[in-house]
Amino acid sequence: MVEPGDKPSTAGQRLGAPESFGVSTLEPGLRPPAQQPGKQVSLRVQMLDDTQEVFQISQRSPGKLLFDLVCAHLNLVEGDYFGLEYLDQRKMTVWLDLLKPTLKQIRRPKNTILRFVVKFFPPDHTQLTEELTQYLFALQIKRDLACGHLICNDTSAALMVSHIIQSEIGDFDETQSWQHLLHNKYLPDQDAIRDKITDCHRKHVGQTPAESDYQLLEIARRLEMYGVRLHPAKDREGTKLSLSVAHTGVLVFQGYTKINAFNWSKIRKLSFKRKRFLIKLRADPAQNAPHHDTLEFAMASRDCCKIFWKICVEYHAFFRLFEEPKPKPKPILFTRGSSFRFSGRTQKQIIDYVKDSEIKKVPFERKHSKILSSGSMTPQSSSFRSQVPKESATSVPLVDQPDSARLAHQVESNGSEELAAATSPTNGFHDIQVAPRSDPTQPRQNHHGTGSAPDQQLLNPGSPGSEDSPLGSPCVVVNGNGSVNGQGMGGTSVLGPCQSPEGRQLSPLTSPLLTDAGYVRNEDEEEARRKKFPTDKAYFIAKELLTTERTYLKDLQVITESFQGVAGKDEAFPDSVTSLISTSYDPVYKFHQGFLKEVEQRLAQWEGRSNAHIKGDYQRIGDVLLKNIQGLRQLTIHLQKHSECLVELERVCRSSRKAEAVCREFEQQRVCYLPLNIFLLRPLHRLLHYKLILERLCKHYPPTHDDFRDSRAALADISEMVLQLQGTMMKMENFQKLLELKKDLTGIDNLASPGREFIRLGCLSKLSGKGLQQRMFFLFSDSLLYTSRGMTPSNQFKIHGQLPLYGMTIRESEEEWGVPHSFTLFGQRQSVVVAASCASEMERWVEDIRMAIDLAEQSSSPQSDLLSTSPTDNKLSEDGGAEQESEEELCGSRSSLERQGHRGNTTVHVCWHRNTSVSMVDFSVAVENQLSGNLLRKFKNSNGWQKLWVVFTNFSLFFYKSHQDDYPLASLPLLGYSVTVPSESENIHKDYVFKLHFKSHVYYFRSESEYTFERWMEVIRSATCSASRSLPSTRKDLY
Repeated sequence: MVEPGDKPSTAGQRLGAPESFGVSTLEPGLRPPAQQPGKQVSLRVQMLDDTQEVFQISQRSPGKLLFDLVCAHLNLVEGDYFGLEYLDQRKMTVWLDLLKPTLKQIRRPKNTILRFVVKFFPPDHTQLTEELTQYLFALQIKRDLACGHLICNDTSAALMVSHIIQSEIGDFDETQSWQHLLHNKYLPDQDAIRDKITDCHRKHVGQTPAESDYQLLEIARRLEMYGVRLHPAKDREGTKLSLSVAHTGVLVFQGYTKINAFNWSKIRKLSFKRKRFLIKLRADPAQNAPHHDTLEFAMASRDCCKIFWKICVEYHAFFRLFEEPKPKPKPILFTRGSSFRFSGRTQKQIIDYVKDSEIKKVPFERKHSKILSSGSMTPQSSSFRSQVPKESATSVPLVDQPDSARLAHQVESNGSEELAAATSPTNGFHDIQVAPRSDPTQPRQNHHGTGSAPDQQLLNPGSPGSEDSPLGSPCVVVNGNGSVNGQGMGGTSVLGPCQSPEGRQLSPLTSPLLTDAGYVRNEDEEEARRKKFPTDKAYFIAKELLTTERTYLKDLQVITESFQGVAGKDEAFPDSVTSLISTSYDPVYKFHQGFLKEVEQRLAQWEGRSNAHIKGDYQRIGDVLLKNIQGLRQLTIHLQKHSECLVELERVCRSSRKAEAVCREFEQQRVCYLPLNIFLLRPLHRLLHYKLILERLCKHYPPTHDDFRDSRAALADISEMVLQLQGTMMKMENFQKLLELKKDLTGIDNLASPGREFIRLGCLSKLSGKGLQQRMFFLFSDSLLYTSRGMTPSNQFKIHGQLPLYGMTIRESEEEWGVPHSFTLFGQRQSVVVAASCASEMERWVEDIRMAIDLAEQSSSPQSDLLSTSPTDNKLSEDGGAEQESEEELCGSRSSLERQGHRGNTTVHVCWHRNTSVSMVDFSVAVENQLSGNLLRKFKNSNGWQKLWVVFTNFSLFFYKSHQDDYPLASLPLLGYSVTVPSESENIHKDYVFKLHFKSHVYYFRSESEYTFERWMEVIRSATCSASRSLPSTRKDLY
C-alpha cells in the first residue's frame, strides 16, 4: 500500500526516491491532496517496468488523486505526459478521466489493473528534461516494440533493441549478449535479426544507460508509427482505414502506411454522431471556396467514436494550448454536447515550470539494468546517493564548459571516492564541467549513417551518441577502485552535465528560435566566476582565433568528409574530379586539425587550467600563429588548386545532369548550411581572418611586449600569402556568386560568362500599367535584369526583362511621376521607371548603376544576351504576364521565410521578403566579418538567458547547441534587422548586451566581455547596414 505519507516500497525505490517531492499535476511545492473521508478502496497499477503497486483511495476521490499518488510514488515531475489506462466492462481500452470519481469509472476495482503508460508523445524527446522521464519513455518504446505496435524496418528494429540491451547489460560480450537475447523477447520476430542486433550492440562500447535511452528515443521518434495508436474506421466507400492522433493533428492510415494528415490549423471542428466521426476543415482561401469540407469516417460503435474524440481533444489541448482550459459554466436548464475537457498541465506549462523551478534531482534505479545498480554501492557511498543521482541527464551540451576544457581536464583516482572536479569557465557564464569520454580514441559515430530514419527538420537537435555530439555527451563515473563508467564494484557517484554541484537541475536546450525554454543561471556565481579569468584584450583576441578555427574546421569537414563521401559513391563524378578535391583539401584539413589542438592547449594554459603556467609565460598566441602560418605557406600549392576545384566541379555539373542533381541533393542536407561553393572557398577566406586577427593583435600590443615580435612576423607572412592569392580570391568570389545566383534564376542561359562581374541585387518597385509592382533586380557589369519570384518548388525568380548598360542613362524622376525615391533608366531598347524603398537605398542603386554604366562603356568585349529569348519576347512576356504575376506570384511573396525550403532562405529570397539590397562589396565584407562563439540569448518576454553557440556568416546567425554540432538548429537572416543597445526602459540590467530587432521580432544577446561585445556589434552592423561603394572600379583595398 502506498499513501501520501508512507515511505515508498522497494519497487518505488527502483523508480522513485526516498521521499516524494515532484508531483506533476499539482502546483509547485504541493503534495498530493489529503484523502477524502470514507471507505478506502485498493487499486492495482502496473508500471512501465512491469511491476505492480497497490494504492488506496477513498470511494469518492477523483481520478486525479490516484494519478497524483502514482506520480508521487515515482517522484515524477513531468507526469503530465503519462496517463492511466484500463479495460472497462465493454473490454475497450479507455483512459482514466482525472475529473470524474474513480469508482464511477472502474466498476470492479478488485478485478481491474490500471496501466501507467505514456499518453502524449512529444515530437522531440529533448523536451523531456528529467532523465527519469526519458527512461520511462524508453520503457514505453520497448513495450511497443515487443507487442508489435511500433512497426519499422529490420535495421531500425535491430538498432533500437541493441540500445535496449546496452542499457540492460552494458558493453558487448558475445556469450552474455547471446544468452540475454535467448531469454528475453524484444521483438515478435527477434530470431530472424539476432545477428543484426549483436552487430549493432558491438558498436555501443562505453555507452551509459542514459545515453542508450537517448539514442533509443532519437531513433524511435523518427519512425512513422512512433506514438501511434490505431483506431479502426472506414471511409464513405467502405475502405478499411485507421485513425490516429499526434501532436500535429489527426492522421489517417491504411494498414501501417500513413495516407493523409490533417493539421490542427486546418481543422475547424471535431465531432461525432452515433458511429460517424466527423472532421470539419477550414475553407481553403486559395480556392475561394465559401463552403467548409467535412470528412466522415465510420467506426465500430458510438463508444469507439467517443473514445477517439476524447483523446483528440486532449492531444489538441496538451500540444496547442498555453494553459489548461477552464471549465464551462453549468447551464441552468439543459445541456448540449459534451462537457469533457482536458485536465492537467499543457506541454508549455511543463516546460515553463521545469525551466523556472530549481528541482532537486533524485536517484532512481533501472529494474532491468545490471549496471550501476544500488546493490554495488558501499555503505559510505549510500549516504552520498541522496545528493547525487546515479544516472546523468544528457540534455545539456558538452560544450557548456570552458573552452579547451576537454583537453586540460583529467579524472584522477587515488583509491578513495572522488568526483570529477568542475572546472571554472573562461567566459563568465555559469557552466558545469563534464568529464570527457573514458576512451578518447573511440571513433566518432554518425547516427545518420545507420540509414534507420530520414533526415529530420532543421530545428531538431544534433545527432547524439558521439563524443562530438552535445546531447550524447557521457558522464564519467569514478569509483573507489579507479574504474570508469561503472565497471568496478566500488561506490559510485556521478555529476551529470544537467546538474550543478549544488544539485540544481538545469533546463534542456530546445529550439533556439521558436521557444524561450532555456537555462536560468545564477548571476552571482556568474559574476564571481568571470573575475577569475584573464581580462586582457589579447586573451579575447586569441579566443576569437579559437572559436573561429573550430567553425572553420567544421566547414572543411563538409568537403573532406560529407561531400567526398557522396561524390565518391556516385558514378556521375569522374575520378579525376574526386581525386582533385581530395588531394587539394585533405592536407589542409589535417594541418588545421593540428593547429586547432595547439590553440586549444595554449588557451588552456593561458587560463591556468593546467600546471603548464608554472613552467613559463604562456599568456601569448603570436608564437603559435607564427609557427603555423609558416607551416601553412607550405600548403600554398594546395590553396591555389581550390579555384581549379570550383571550376572543375561546375564543369562536371554543367555536362552531367546527374552530377548536378547529386550536388543539389547534397545542398539539401542540414550539414550543408551554406551553398556548396562557399565551402570550397573557405580556405582562401580563412587567410583573411588570420590577417585581421594579427592586425588587431599587433595594434593592441606595445612594441616592448614579448608577443609583439612574433605577431608582427606572422602578420608579414600572412600578408604576403594574401597578396599572392588576392587575384585568385577576387575572381573566385565573383565566379561563386554568379553560380549561386544562377540557381536562383530561371530562364537564363550563360550567367557565369567570362568578364561578367556581379555588382548588386535587391528589391525595387517597377512602375507599369498596373501601378508599382515588386521586382527583384540584378545588376551586372554589362546588364541589368529584373525578375519576380516564381511559383516553382524551389521558388526561383522568373526573368521579365534585360536592360543592356551600354548607352544607358539614368535620371531621378520623383517629381515627374509623383513616386517617392523613383528614378528612370533610359536604355537603347526601352525605358523603365523604378522606385526604391527609401532615400539611402535609392542612393546606393543610382551610384552602383552609374558605376556599372561607366564599366560597360570602357569595356571593349562584346555583350552577350543573358536570356534564352529575344528582347522583343521579353518585353511581351513582361507586359502580357503582368496581371497573372501580380495576382498569383506576388501573393506568394507574403509567405514567411520559415515556410520556404532549403533554397527559400538564400540571400536573394531574404532581400525579396525584406525589401532591401546587397552589393558585391557587402559580400566581400561579409567574408571578412565571420565570427563564432558562445552567446546568451533572451527573448523579449522571457526571463532566463539561454546559452547557444552562434556562428555569423553569409549575413545570417546560425544557432547550435555547441561547437561540436554538425549542423545548425536554426538560422536568423540579419538583412533588414537593426542592432542597438537596450534602453533603460527594457530592464536589461546586464553588461555587454546588444539587441536585434526587425518589426515585432526582438532578440537580446549577451557576450562575455567588452571586446567580444564590440566584435559582435561590428560584424552584425556590417550585415544590417549595406556598405556603400567608395571605389567603383576595384575591391583591392578590401584585401
